[in-house]
Amino acid sequence: MAERKNIINKAYLVFLGICLFSLFVLGKIIMIQFMEGEKWEAKVEKLTTDLREITPVRGNLYTADGNMLATSVPIYEIRMDMKCEGFDEEAFAQEIDSLSYRLSELFENKTAAEYKRDLLAARKDGNRYYRVKGKVEHDQLLEAENFPFFRRGRFKSGVIYEKKTVRKHPFGSLAARTVGYERDGVRPVGLEGAYDVELRGVPGSRYEKRLAGGTWMPIDNTNEVEPQDGYDVYTTIDINIQDVAESALRKQLRKHRARHGCAVLMEVKTGRIKAIANLTLSKDSTYREVYNYAVGEATEPGSTFKLPALMAALEDGLLELTDTVDTKRGKHQFYDRTMKDSNDKGFGKIDVVTAFQKSSNVGISRLIFDRYKDNPREFVDRLYKMGLGRPIGVEITGEGEPKIKDPSDPSWSGTTLPWMSIGYETLMTPLQILTFYNAVANDGKMVKPAFVKELRRNGKVLKTFDPVVINSAIASHETLTEARRMLETVVSAEGTASNLRFGAYSIAGKTGTAQIANAQYGYKYKEAVSYQASFVGYFPADEPEYTCIVVVNGPSNNVYYGNQVAGPVFKEIADKVFAGRLDLHDLDEQEPALTTVKIPVSKSGQKEDLDFIFNEFHVPVNDEANGYAWVTTHTGADTVTVERRTIPEDRVPNVVGMGLRDGLFLLEKAGLDVKVKGKGMISKQSIPPGTNLSRYESIEIELS
Repeated sequence: MAERKNIINKAYLVFLGICLFSLFVLGKIIMIQFMEGEKWEAKVEKLTTDLREITPVRGNLYTADGNMLATSVPIYEIRMDMKCEGFDEEAFAQEIDSLSYRLSELFENKTAAEYKRDLLAARKDGNRYYRVKGKVEHDQLLEAENFPFFRRGRFKSGVIYEKKTVRKHPFGSLAARTVGYERDGVRPVGLEGAYDVELRGVPGSRYEKRLAGGTWMPIDNTNEVEPQDGYDVYTTIDINIQDVAESALRKQLRKHRARHGCAVLMEVKTGRIKAIANLTLSKDSTYREVYNYAVGEATEPGSTFKLPALMAALEDGLLELTDTVDTKRGKHQFYDRTMKDSNDKGFGKIDVVTAFQKSSNVGISRLIFDRYKDNPREFVDRLYKMGLGRPIGVEITGEGEPKIKDPSDPSWSGTTLPWMSIGYETLMTPLQILTFYNAVANDGKMVKPAFVKELRRNGKVLKTFDPVVINSAIASHETLTEARRMLETVVSAEGTASNLRFGAYSIAGKTGTAQIANAQYGYKYKEAVSYQASFVGYFPADEPEYTCIVVVNGPSNNVYYGNQVAGPVFKEIADKVFAGRLDLHDLDEQEPALTTVKIPVSKSGQKEDLDFIFNEFHVPVNDEANGYAWVTTHTGADTVTVERRTIPEDRVPNVVGMGLRDGLFLLEKAGLDVKVKGKGMISKQSIPPGTNLSRYESIEIELS
């Protein structure tokens, strides 16, 4: 009996405890609901709302004449959360076949069976972030949103659409290293890096609320700060000259099986870079833009350094062009080293101009050594006064460090001075050499190389970049006149660049051939010597408008002289520039034209561009385009007929007959990755015109 009573008492105690706990919980609920409600609501609000950043639109990069070099376009990824709370298992089982079929039909990267297999495996594994398809274009995304199962929405299907922004380059690899790139988590390079602050804009901000499923929704625009989109950067690049520079350089690199090379064209007065090509031999035996050699590779320049060496002596009053030097039989001993001329027999006794014209190593080195051997400091100081030995400060990061060896340097020896005079034991980048020669062409005024012309936003010019003068006078007028005279003799019948002298305009410049030093083995390893060939100069020689440098590293077909390897690239670039600058043509000296006029074959393309060309060259035109922006042309006996060419938005455009620039623009605008073969005018395209765009991601075009 006592035991039963004890059990009942314990039960009462437990019941009483439960009642008291329930009363406590009820009291807390009442307190929170009616007395502390606002406090806890504020805490919940704080946890589910946040001041979030609004990303601005990154600015575009353009050529000098407004062609787009780089732009940001949206791209999407389709992913699935296979374990989301509301995942409709029954609908998934019913609709997976039709979903797989539609995915296969749209993207054409897998069969329907492969899509079904992968989706089932992801569901079985409980993959919460399964990647269905990457690199999805906007129009493809709109179609995919209405696919079976996906159209049930985020909470029942687990589908996730992630938007990203990628940089597109309408002209492909043209000037790729100079334009540079911008990627998440990677420091931008090239102009993308140099002008990153201007391009990326200023982020905005707004309050957003987090919804179920992790999505965010704006809740109040009262305190919203609008983002400022990035500036559009207009470069100095001329895309047509750039195309020729890369094509000509690639042709010579292939011909001579060279390791890499670069070519740069600069305006004399402004320092604006109109073309800059950098190509290197890749593992698949093709030449690609991998490294900016023009800006970053400092090497021993070789014979192109003979100009500043002689100018130093002229400026110091230690040399006159009529002075003579004995080159003997092409060999001269400086202490324990022998200086040799390339022809192995020398030139006998010659004057300064001839020594430069023939690029005589013995002649130049003896002239400089005899005048500065007792005071090499004077020679080095003069080089510095002429603007050499210091970085030029280009905005693109990675400029190679120039080096003019100082007499106090522990490595200075008795042979340093003569070898420096012909471009060894000193380091310069191609762009630094070009800047010096440009100063000679520019009456002594050294201007900083410029890659950007102006900044714009919404088409309005907000900032213009004027030429920056590095050195107002690198030498006296007399020295500059004598320097230009020497440079002109190089491109003469007796000069080392005699092969470049033919044409409707004159060229002045200097060839360069240098042995390349290996950091481990010196200039020679297992009897193999590697060379660097170059040519730098300006044109027209009498009234310089442009300077250009071409450097080819490691030609391997037993041809390594600057006039043969680098010279043809210079000439092809100069010919292109001259052909496009009618104001440079001396019409009075040209032979009278024949009375019979042959109408030129014309490409198809943008009507505005073609109208300009036809008008400039006075070509008779029969215009049947009816206001269309894109046209097809037909050449007749005495006129060119222009007809409209329709470019449908959802179909593969017809680019056959167009130039590379227009064809690339249309195809990449349509969202296609373009592979290019050959050169000239587009003759074939791998996907027939009019094909539905949604079925393809890439296209190949052939030029001939």
